[in-house]
Amino acid sequence: MIPTDNPEHIAISKSKGIKIDWKDGHRSEYTCAYLRDECPCAACTGAHGTKPLKTSYSEPKSDAFPMFKPAIRMDGVEPAGNYAIRIRWNDGHNSGIYSYEHLRLICPCEGCRAERERKSA
Repeated sequence: MIPTDNPEHIAISKSKGIKIDWKDGHRSEYTCAYLRDECPCAACTGAHGTKPLKTSYSEPKSDAFPMFKPAIRMDGVEPAGNYAIRIRWNDGHNSGIYSYEHLRLICPCEGCRAERERKSA
């Protein structure tokens, strides 16, 4: 079971990402690229039966000479009630509301990744 406690502390670096200390002692660190790729909005997930508009900022570049693309960064972060944060991105996207539950579910730490893989097997 994933704890749904609110964070105890959130540290934001608009160019690097977000670090969250959870009330149960767990710590999560999310890069900007990872957060943008994991946007939970309807457009990015295809929630309304449309093709998902997933990004691939966190994937390694496969082209030898890729087109220049500015690094993804947060232009702003604001609370959304007492349950989430809304992130405005420098690529113009701003409709993702990242609930604390979603952030905990997508925690990229080794332990959380292993737990997700174990549950999906």
